[in-house]
Amino acid sequence: MEKKMRIILYILSVLAIIGMIVAVYAAAKRQGTEAAFAPESTEVLSQANAGTGAGVEDGEGQANAGTGVEDGEGQAEDRTGAAAEDGEGQAEDGTDADGADGKEQADDVAEAEDGRLPQYAAGTDADTDGEVTILFTGDVLFANAFKAGYDAKGIGGVVEKELLAELNDADILMVNNEFPYSDRGVPMENKQFTFRCSPSYVKALNEMGVDVVSLANNHTLDYGKEALSDTFTALDGAGILYGGAGESIERAEEVQIIEVNGKKYGFLAVSRVIPVADWKVENAAPGIFSCYDDTRLTELVAEAKKECDFLAVYPHWGVEHAAYPESYQTKIAEHCIEAGADLIVGSHTHCLQGVSYIDGKPVFYSLGNFVFGQNIDRSAILKVTVDASGNVSYQFLPTYAAGGVTYLAKGERAAQICQYLDGISDASVAADGSVTE
Repeated sequence: MEKKMRIILYILSVLAIIGMIVAVYAAAKRQGTEAAFAPESTEVLSQANAGTGAGVEDGEGQANAGTGVEDGEGQAEDRTGAAAEDGEGQAEDGTDADGADGKEQADDVAEAEDGRLPQYAAGTDADTDGEVTILFTGDVLFANAFKAGYDAKGIGGVVEKELLAELNDADILMVNNEFPYSDRGVPMENKQFTFRCSPSYVKALNEMGVDVVSLANNHTLDYGKEALSDTFTALDGAGILYGGAGESIERAEEVQIIEVNGKKYGFLAVSRVIPVADWKVENAAPGIFSCYDDTRLTELVAEAKKECDFLAVYPHWGVEHAAYPESYQTKIAEHCIEAGADLIVGSHTHCLQGVSYIDGKPVFYSLGNFVFGQNIDRSAILKVTVDASGNVSYQFLPTYAAGGVTYLAKGERAAQICQYLDGISDASVAADGSVTE
């Protein structure tokens, strides 16, 4: 009897031990599963899933006709249109957005996992095989439609979540910043459209994954030199590089270099469109680097190429709403490529322009608008992929905007945008957006 009891007790003990092991294993597995599916950034995900915002601008978002002002040297700017504004044609200065004053300025950007700040570590997500992805967009304006969407739903009210993920997945993202970040200054006299936005909104660039912006354009000094200086402060605080403007000639001409996977990628911004000569940094600082005479530009390209493995020049040029480039655009592009530029990406026209190759290097004359007003019928992001061997490929990512939100175009809409680009280009644009000579 005692022997049977001992056997029963032994079996019960074994079963208890097995039960404890199973319970511990199940708990550990459940904990690991929850960790695996936890979002990396709940803030970004909640903003991205916020849905589409509604703008307060006019329903058509059409650009109003501008007046031809001169650049101070007697050369008239090629400005036949201007930015889409609200229905009353009021200039959008960014100071009347609800809740703007309560937003924290994005000056506390955290260091990346490898310990470097964003402007020096844009490639921390680069593939282990050495492939690098660079995205370029066209014009960005933080005005009425932007503020309405952003104040209501965060960055998800400005850029839909799939496109937002594409932007953040890139190793480097560059945009044209078409306004100053400031609450100071007065609008330039006799200028039809003047823009500015509170510095508190600069964090939207961080949320989009922007690494570098061009300030070389015809709106950066809309509210004067104090507002431009505030812009430098806001971008520095957000950890975002800027080119094409500065407190000195040297800073305005400075090439912005980002290192990814041991290779240096350079970005040089310049404008061929300014309203008056006083905006030129050589005439008055702070100011803008311009290229009505491109001698200095080509010198800088040659110098920068010695430091960079890949050099992109980002000029603000052309005639607004014109599908084809002016002869001077092609001339500047030729000179830059002769000097060593690997890529030219243009802005200013507020519409898409075509692509051509010069000595085997591509010139994307204009990417149109990216975040700009209420509606954008068709636009595109340029995706540049550099593999570990240094081979480069190019692809358009078609986009459009509706209700103040920018989307990736899909299906027939995307195909139509690519077909349009192919029709206005010397280069070949395939249905999937791939660009070849």
